[in-house]
Amino acid sequence: MKDSVLFLGYVVSKDGLSVDESKVEDVQDWNTPTTLTEVRSFHGLVSFYRRFIHNFSTIMSPITNCMKGTKFTWTPEASTAFEEIKVRLTTAPVLVLPNFSQPFELHCDSSGIGAVFSQGGCPVAYFNEKLSGSKLNYSTYDVEFYAVVRALKHWSSYLAYNEFVLFYDHEALKHLHSQDKLSTRHAH
Repeated sequence: MKDSVLFLGYVVSKDGLSVDESKVEDVQDWNTPTTLTEVRSFHGLVSFYRRFIHNFSTIMSPITNCMKGTKFTWTPEASTAFEEIKVRLTTAPVLVLPNFSQPFELHCDSSGIGAVFSQGGCPVAYFNEKLSGSKLNYSTYDVEFYAVVRALKHWSSYLAYNEFVLFYDHEALKHLHSQDKLSTRHAH
């Protein structure tokens, strides 16, 4: 009997979900991109495994910036991000499979709009998004609130009918439920 199976690009075992080692080798062997097509290919491959990498969008931001427009410019920041994401992917944790009879934990952080969905202290998945547009002007409170809302929406299918504990690092959010009036942004 096999201990694990490769399924849709993931290795599934009794321990949980992990990245396909052949893809990790591909990433390790990837040369620094020299064209827009190459950077898009790299971005696509590592994005497939974003759930394994805490703060993925924040780390990838310099590489994402290189893909804007039609003129390709590789920066020193992109090189640093390129090497960092390779390390993160090659050392990615095994993500535990959710146990719906146990409570979940949701740890939110406003730095890079990040969240860790876990159970028993072990990660089930990571979520991260880069702030853009008008959200860059949000106050610290609003960014923290946005991080919580995005994480709740992202994992709503897991959290809607299961017990979970929400962790966040902004003291003011504790008083949200006691406010007489909510702004339009907070009411949605």
